[in-house]
Amino acid sequence: MNITLAFALLSILLLGTPGYAQNPCAGCLKAAQEQLTQCLGTAISQEDKKSCVERRQEKSKTCENSECVIERAKIPDKNDVLSQKK
Repeated sequence: MNITLAFALLSILLLGTPGYAQNPCAGCLKAAQEQLTQCLGTAISQEDKKSCVERRQEKSKTCENSECVIERAKIPDKNDVLSQKK
């Protein structure tokens, strides 16, 4: 069970975030994933593992509400670009 869980998390980590995505949002989400991996490595009980996952979800939500929002705001809206060209 632990090997399957570790393999699944590792594959999500490696395949989930492309190496070329070097922005604050991706960095924040990657850090949250790395914290989860470390936490699961030291977790003893199922309750510890559940706590690790909950902390990762909170960290990811924080990323989505801060760095990712800022990153999305920097991307120009396609409709605005088209209207400026006319």
